[in-house]
Amino acid sequence: MTSKNPDFTRFVTTCQQRIEAALDAALPTTHTYPALLHEAMRYATLNGGKRVRPLLVYGAGQALGADETALDAAACAVECIHAYSLVHDDLPAMDDDALRRGKPSCHAAFGEAQAILAGDALQTLAFHILAHADMGALLAERRLEMVELLAGASGSRGMVGGQSVDLAAVGRELTLPELENMHIHKTGALIRTSVLLGVLCSTEYSDAERKALDHYGKYIGLAFQVQDDILDVVGETSELGKQAGADLALNKPTYPALLGLHGARERARELQQSALASLEVLDRRADPLRQLAEYIIDRGT
Repeated sequence: MTSKNPDFTRFVTTCQQRIEAALDAALPTTHTYPALLHEAMRYATLNGGKRVRPLLVYGAGQALGADETALDAAACAVECIHAYSLVHDDLPAMDDDALRRGKPSCHAAFGEAQAILAGDALQTLAFHILAHADMGALLAERRLEMVELLAGASGSRGMVGGQSVDLAAVGRELTLPELENMHIHKTGALIRTSVLLGVLCSTEYSDAERKALDHYGKYIGLAFQVQDDILDVVGETSELGKQAGADLALNKPTYPALLGLHGARERARELQQSALASLEVLDRRADPLRQLAEYIIDRGT
């Protein structure tokens, strides 16, 4: 992830180093029984990635002066959920992708059964982290609110529900409201919750600040998916780290299929501008979030 802004580059580098260290410490070692399962979990989680969701946790939390230790734990939990979702999405019964982040997907490297178990274990690890990790002076009630938010974003009324709708929509043409409702759940729910987890790591914030950041998370989550759909059409496999054209091959409903490339790009910009407008009540400490909004739309271009 590169930027012409040195402050943003420094923010990204620092946060990525923090999340890599937090994940490495949270995941069981490959010497811990059962070793093969733990090797698969680490492979699926530590094999690269831009860490956009942890960056959103850090960005939102830092905008409100949150404790860095608490942010490490929240970022780690949300990335475990994201990693599990990728492992399961790649399975033959789902999207059947053999490539992830430029390497063989988890089931290609470890077999389908171990990949399913690795995903299951990563999901439960996320909630263990929120319950037990050092989060500074954060109250237990705040941890409980985080657990509730992450569970809701991850389950049948969030990410998993969105994936179910996505699988059922293969070969169908959805309306724009139907497509956006699907992605509000499938991709947007976890991105929106990443922002809110950062908010909850702060001991002091106003209702206006939480509402502004929640709106930012909603719009940037949709913008992220629109750009992903665009990159599936125009991107290269070597750059994406996953198979380009996979959505087209599976006849999935996408923004370019519905709106055309030009229309999809316009929609991504509209959502980005709505996300940026949401941050107007926040000071310059929210600049990393503003830069992330730019990056999410500009990536791959």
